Amino acid sequence: MKPALPLLLGSLILAVMHAAHAQDTLSVPKSIKAGSAFAIQNAASGEATLYIVGPGQVLKRTVQSGIATYFPAGSVYNAGHYVVILAQAGGTSTGSFDVTPVNAPASLSFLAKPSRLPVSLHDGITGAAYVFDVYHNLIATPTPVSFELSSPTGAVQKQQVSTRAGAAWTQMDSTNQQGNSKFVARAGEISSTSIIRQVPGDPCELKVSAQPSGQLLDLQTAPVRDCSGNAVPDGTIVTFTETYPGGQSAVDVPLKRDIAEVKMPAHDGATFTVASGVTLGNQIRWGK
Repeated sequence: MKPALPLLLGSLILAVMHAAHAQDTLSVPKSIKAGSAFAIQNAASGEATLYIVGPGQVLKRTVQSGIATYFPAGSVYNAGHYVVILAQAGGTSTGSFDVTPVNAPASLSFLAKPSRLPVSLHDGITGAAYVFDVYHNLIATPTPVSFELSSPTGAVQKQQVSTRAGAAWTQMDSTNQQGNSKFVARAGEISSTSIIRQVPGDPCELKVSAQPSGQLLDLQTAPVRDCSGNAVPDGTIVTFTETYPGGQSAVDVPLKRDIAEVKMPAHDGATFTVASGVTLGNQIRWGK
């Protein structure tokens, strides 16, 4: 049975390490671009076997002395360091070369975080882009990447940075308008898009009014907005508190259609306040 290829390559590498008498019979390029055609010249005597071992790739060719071995475009495409082994009956020779990425961007890996956040947060959005060539090698040379964040109103934030070790990153403010914002990373003619959902922030101001309703008092807030004027989502809790001689009571009410409304006992001399989170509203005093 023929030995498995990994065992054969291991034996060849060991032979190279111990073959001090081997002559340099190879002419190998120092560096090539991924996917490029190239040739290896040998000065072996008679027939030999040529191996090229690199990241995720092993090539094997039977070669003749003095004849260049040509490798067509696309033969070697993974960036990294490659070892060349020429094995023949009279000894073993080695060489090496590097394969570098193609500098033209062909694809982007774009990460945008978070996917959902409140409006008007400074540096609240982070974007990171990784630039790859057509063979999916990370392009390590500095490459310009532009980032654009478009708000629902059409306003655009732009930043351009160069990659470092294949990666570019940025931070941007969330816009002051609720809705979906488009976050785009672009390198050359290649782009990738993420959607960022921006939701209203905390209530910025609370105003409550009161109207008598029989033995009760009807308390109602004005439409509740955040500090950018966006309507605070329905379901946000608003707390109404009544303080009166001899007691206190509080009721939690969710916003419905931007408004919170509740009926509470109309104690003479009572004070009514309203709050949502850390935001306090105006105060109403009822009766004497």
